[in-house]
Amino acid sequence: MKQLLPAIRLSVVLMLICGIVYPLVTTGVAQLLFPNHANGSLITADGKTIGSSLLAQEVKSPGLFQPRASNASYDGAASAGSNRAVASEAYILEMKEKVALVQQENPGLQHIPADLVTGSGSGLDPDLSPVAAKAQIPRISQATGLGEQELAKIVEEHTQGRPLGIFGEPRVNVTALNLALKAELK
Repeated sequence: MKQLLPAIRLSVVLMLICGIVYPLVTTGVAQLLFPNHANGSLITADGKTIGSSLLAQEVKSPGLFQPRASNASYDGAASAGSNRAVASEAYILEMKEKVALVQQENPGLQHIPADLVTGSGSGLDPDLSPVAAKAQIPRISQATGLGEQELAKIVEEHTQGRPLGIFGEPRVNVTALNLALKAELK
């Protein structure tokens, strides 16, 4: 009993600190310093929330930019990679099917950027490489009637550089890009 009471008191104090005080302080600091990020980086259009800039959304329209393939079916609660080895027959067959689909959707496309046919590790990556976005321009131009130079300008305006100038690769958020495209079409 002599050791049990201090152990219980210490457990209660640690639960209060780690379970209530620390989460409240970190949430408060995040809300003060990074409110957009802390609230999920939500994207609104016409006064209604349409998604998050952190998650890819499925796009089926030929007049819009297509995001990376998703092994999670674009479900934020089901983040998943394919978990297939690149040398497996199933993966090779899947890649051949995806390449054929991209070629069918984008006639005349000779070089297919890898991120148009491969999924990200989470299956929810909202970004494409600028090359992958630009590869879709002829299809979108044909479907929307916008000129290829105009579409290239929209892609350039939405291309983000490397974070802090050294990390990662340049990227384009597909949801933001499609919102800009829709605004241009109005």
